[in-house]
Amino acid sequence: MIQRGGEVVIRMLENVQQRTIEPLIKATIALGTLVYTDEYAIYNPLQDWGYAHKTVCHGSGEYARDEDGDGFCEVHVNTMEGFWSLLRSWLRPHRGISQEKLPLYLSFFEFVHNAKRRGKALLSALLHSLLSSPP
Repeated sequence: MIQRGGEVVIRMLENVQQRTIEPLIKATIALGTLVYTDEYAIYNPLQDWGYAHKTVCHGSGEYARDEDGDGFCEVHVNTMEGFWSLLRSWLRPHRGISQEKLPLYLSFFEFVHNAKRRGKALLSALLHSLLSSPP
């Protein structure tokens, strides 16, 4: 999950089912938030769970939609698609990551993305996070 212009949350799931994603969504996204997804049916109950929900249908070639006529396509999932592209590029050199260690790699990438710092500034953010975390 990613907030446009904000933070990302990455979790490995045992499976991709509504009963698996519902608690994660409810723990991460404030009720009433407008959530953009693709047409995958797993997201159909979002409104029942208390969220506003808009979709784009990749299956029919729709990737973005301007709903209010202002020339800006506000309905899209390009933010998440772009994030996955960055993650795949970052993971590519680390071929053969075990399923056991993959959550650690994902957590690190999540941290780096959310810290919004690079180089030496990233190191200070990492140290601050490690030293201020409860034991």
